[in-house]
Amino acid sequence: MSATTDLLDFAFAPHRLSLAVRADTLRLLGDALTTGAAGSTAPGMEGVLSVTRSWGRGGAARLLGRAERLPAHGAAYVNGFSIHSLEWDAVHEPAVVHSVSSITAALLAAIDRMGGCDPEEALTALAVGIDIASGIGLAAETDLTFFRPATAGIFGAALAVARIEGLSRDQFADVLGLAHAHAAGTMQAHREGSIALPLQFANAVRSAIHVVELVKHGLTGPHNVMDGEFGHFQLFDKGSLSTYTRAIGSVWRVSEVSTKPYPSGRASHAVLGTLDHLKRSGLATSKIARIDAFVPPLINTLVGRPMKTDMTPAYARLCLPFLSALMLTDGLIDPRRFGPDAFEDPALRALADRLTISIDGNPDPNALYPQRVVATMTDGAIHDISVPATLGSPDAPLSAQQATAKRELARALSAEDHDSRLFDAPLDYFTDPR
Repeated sequence: MSATTDLLDFAFAPHRLSLAVRADTLRLLGDALTTGAAGSTAPGMEGVLSVTRSWGRGGAARLLGRAERLPAHGAAYVNGFSIHSLEWDAVHEPAVVHSVSSITAALLAAIDRMGGCDPEEALTALAVGIDIASGIGLAAETDLTFFRPATAGIFGAALAVARIEGLSRDQFADVLGLAHAHAAGTMQAHREGSIALPLQFANAVRSAIHVVELVKHGLTGPHNVMDGEFGHFQLFDKGSLSTYTRAIGSVWRVSEVSTKPYPSGRASHAVLGTLDHLKRSGLATSKIARIDAFVPPLINTLVGRPMKTDMTPAYARLCLPFLSALMLTDGLIDPRRFGPDAFEDPALRALADRLTISIDGNPDPNALYPQRVVATMTDGAIHDISVPATLGSPDAPLSAQQATAKRELARALSAEDHDSRLFDAPLDYFTDPR
């Protein structure tokens, strides 16, 4: 059998999640929903809402953090944007794919237009979609040129929706093909720190809903879209799908996903977590002479950009010098600080200038760790800390206190008219659109 056949068989097959995998899936569902609620008030949201409302109003699908409803494709777009808008959403680090986000947003729209669904079926579809999006990212052998969370995420999202809506096995091949036809998004938006980044994500989620609708109405797509001459692993990423599918189903990739403690690019979190630890240990910020971060090449590419007074919030979320200064000053990263008052603050600029980022020579173009942070004090003391796994990863999970702190900050950031189940009963919220 081909790797594509193996992928489609896995997407369609009945699965029973183990207790551990189910728990991981439920935890990440809650994280995605609360992150999306926090993003419901993010910069750019009013423009996104204005545009999507013009596509149609009065639909059945909910918007995270808001009482309003839209048709499924509009709600999918809005929720895809809101979940990724603060850069706070979970990520499969080896794959460099925010797989939970796209699948959650797409499934929520699909479940709403169905009028609800069985909770266990919803969790299984979520786990399957996360596995596929993450696995396609894991099969990549080159660094990012296209925006992989969108170009891999659309496949997992579309097949998860096809599964929850009960399409036939033959139709799954057309869903995969049309997802390839609708895939888009490049790293230029990330390079410039543009709000186009979550818009690319939103487009992938909306397209996942759209392609399932097309297939349900009899439209078909190409079938050799992974390893074909103009397939995913020729155009978007170099690699081979079989790298993933040879072990498909034996390891659930959802259990490999990392949760973000801070609303900023994941590539910033090892340094931020180290500075947070040093600050909580009593380190006086005023006595730091310099901070040296030794990081893999991808870290420098993603967040090694200079602090500027005219930054946008989207740029600031990906600016490690600014984020480091904010952590040392505030002891947390609060997106409400991403504005001119902070960007023009000379004290924050002085702290930002103390950070030097050096590439450590890691040969893996997709590596986010290990990292090393060295803080040199004015009295000559040195704090040299190795970070083998970033805070929030499976090897360094958030504590219960840290997870609660994230949830409560998300609650504070969300719109006031949110459904309380979103924070307190996420599976009930996800599967019951009452």
